Amino acid sequence: MDKKALMDKAEQLVEKIDDLPTIPVVATQVLQLLDQEDVRIEEVADLMLTDQVMTARVLKMLNSPVYKPSNQITSLRRALVYLGAHHIREVALTTSLISAFADDSRVFGIKSFWEHSFGVGMVSKIIASKIGYQDLERAYISGIIHDLGVVFLSNFMPGEFQAVLESMKTRPVKLVDAEIERLGTSHSEIGYCMARKWNFPEAYCEVIANHHHPDEATTDPVLCSVVNLSDLFCTVRGLNYSNSEWVSFNLAEEPAWQILKKESLGLADLDEARFCYELDDAIPDVKELVNSIFNSKE
Repeated sequence: MDKKALMDKAEQLVEKIDDLPTIPVVATQVLQLLDQEDVRIEEVADLMLTDQVMTARVLKMLNSPVYKPSNQITSLRRALVYLGAHHIREVALTTSLISAFADDSRVFGIKSFWEHSFGVGMVSKIIASKIGYQDLERAYISGIIHDLGVVFLSNFMPGEFQAVLESMKTRPVKLVDAEIERLGTSHSEIGYCMARKWNFPEAYCEVIANHHHPDEATTDPVLCSVVNLSDLFCTVRGLNYSNSEWVSFNLAEEPAWQILKKESLGLADLDEARFCYELDDAIPDVKELVNSIFNSKE
């Protein structure tokens, strides 16, 4: 099935849903405020403080293993100063997505979904750093949002999505391929349609659409490749919400690895086994981060 047919089907499915989760109003206002050149941190803090859930999640994230502050930060204003204006946008977007999809989906537990998503985000940031990719926060956020279409399928098409997962238990097939067989589209195209409705930047939309096929990316194939490898790594390391996906992962043979090697000559001499061992170190931090965010009802 060609890409246009997959995308047309995804658009039809997304347009049918009237109660599609939206980005909270305060988050949208924060993002708009941050676009102003003369914005003051105090203004951003005052706006974010009107949303207690966002405030609580920002503080939890900042005190997590991702940011590793030397001392616990309990003040939102201090948290925003610590982050700096460049990173506030990413944190606001992340906490908003968590709020939009905070409840368990119908097919799998939302906590396991966020373990995978944050895992891909953190590993993406590590890989991006190793290859010299300039925008580490973009890599991190791209990893977190890459599978938004999966939550759509689990929440709004639970019967069909459960059937997809069941069909994977007796044969070696990837989730994206099983979805296309049964639904005529996949979570990649559905997530892309959601991201466009939410006015996500083009680079993020492309990652969502092409994180399984980075060789089809045109805007930022390096970013798509980083997320692709992170996704594969986290899946084979047990950070995988569906528990039924078959994944074969040989780093040297992955198209994404070939793309990265072209962009970063230093990777040619990298010990691939050691590289994977270093990524393994991120897994405990992922679990601690997700627990810190979801173990409280604030």
